[in-house]
Amino acid sequence: MSAHMSPEEFRRHGRQVVDWIADYLAEVESHPVRSRAEPGEVRRALPDAAPEHGEPFEAVLADVERIILPGLTHWQHPSFFGYFPANTSGPAILGDLLSAGLGVQGMMWVTSPACTELETVVVDWLAGLLGLPGRFRTDGPGGGVIQDSASSASLIALLAALHRASGGRVAAEGLRGRHTLYVSSQTHSALEKAARIAGLGSANVRVVDVDPGTLAMDPAALRALLARDRAEGAVPAMVCATVGTTATTAVDPVAAIGEVCREHGVWLHVDAAYAGVAAICPELRGLNDGVAEYADSYATNPHKWLLTTFDCGLLWVGDRAPLLGALSVLPEFLRNAASAGGSVVDYRDWQVPLGRRFRALKLWAVLRWYGAEGLRAHIRAGVALAAELADRVAADPEFVLFERPRLGLVCFRPAWPGLPAEDADRATLRLMETLNAGGALFLTHARAGGRVVLRMAIGGTATERRHVEQAWDHVRREHSALKVLMR
Repeated sequence: MSAHMSPEEFRRHGRQVVDWIADYLAEVESHPVRSRAEPGEVRRALPDAAPEHGEPFEAVLADVERIILPGLTHWQHPSFFGYFPANTSGPAILGDLLSAGLGVQGMMWVTSPACTELETVVVDWLAGLLGLPGRFRTDGPGGGVIQDSASSASLIALLAALHRASGGRVAAEGLRGRHTLYVSSQTHSALEKAARIAGLGSANVRVVDVDPGTLAMDPAALRALLARDRAEGAVPAMVCATVGTTATTAVDPVAAIGEVCREHGVWLHVDAAYAGVAAICPELRGLNDGVAEYADSYATNPHKWLLTTFDCGLLWVGDRAPLLGALSVLPEFLRNAASAGGSVVDYRDWQVPLGRRFRALKLWAVLRWYGAEGLRAHIRAGVALAAELADRVAADPEFVLFERPRLGLVCFRPAWPGLPAEDADRATLRLMETLNAGGALFLTHARAGGRVVLRMAIGGTATERRHVEQAWDHVRREHSALKVLMR
């Protein structure tokens, strides 16, 4: 076997892989949604050492079928309702394939001008589709960049915020004194992790009270906490407002929070990882009220609900100067005339790693294949199916709807009449495990209003009304069976 795969061999095996993926997506519904593999099962099925001699690619595909596939939880299954969608689609897959085939390392403009400039175009396109302010465009004072996820976007925003809050001293001298980050109990855990990585530590992550009904951050509580911390000598660095929390898709009041941030001169980051892309629909653009006036940075993930294969998270900043000040390090081997001239974007300065993939290709492919109209239709379909499911839950006396869904997530729990709250929560979790173990659907849970609720996140690429109806029927059947066992 030759050391390298020839173009003709690549053509033949590439067709096999594309056919395999097409068959997988066509037949994914036939698989149990959650893998039934036991811990260590996949590892035991693989050799202890790498092969000494090369093997035919057919053997690789055969082991994908035999070993890998049974060890997968199928995120593209139309009855996958857990977490949030992690959608892929045909154009996104092909865009990723083009990226892999070109093998571009797009750390700077000069290393591949098209990699950089296509990215500036697609982030500006999406900023326009979401109704984001002009200062977030790359031809304005700020700009956008594709990160791997909203977790990285949060870290980058925090580093930029620390740079601004310290007058630029953090980059050169490290943290001096106490800097603080403000979140709510509903904020994603990625923000605490960002604080740890940035050197603030978990103790300086300040948790702001939420409205007990909506679970949205309380601006008055934020104002009081900021004032108290400043009086004690802390330097508030950043407030994170969430548009669409992980647990229940609660929406923090960005405008009111922004007013408080402006009073105290604090960076406002808006984490809209799941919900932000929904603003592509004009009727849902109210999700971003206050962003244009107050947000210093904004993040959303096309790889969740916008049909773009993971990983593809977008971050915009209203002013790129603090970001570049925090992250730009220029060794001699990276110096070049284009960068020195200041007329190009070098995205190496907008992220933690030096190297970067050509992620813009898959997002570009998705935007061009579906167009704004097609993407809006996908979002609206998920919202409509969630509303229908919520109607079914609300009409069933055996279940309690947490609140009317605004987007594609429905949170509910069995009523469990007569059971103490702790016992009822344990029964709800038992029901979820029973449902997931059966393989017909997959859902996850959260704690809302002090109680465990089941989460059904609707919006998968292939999810149709029948899948939602079948899932609800399955929930009701398993609930009835569990009630009999518990008598």
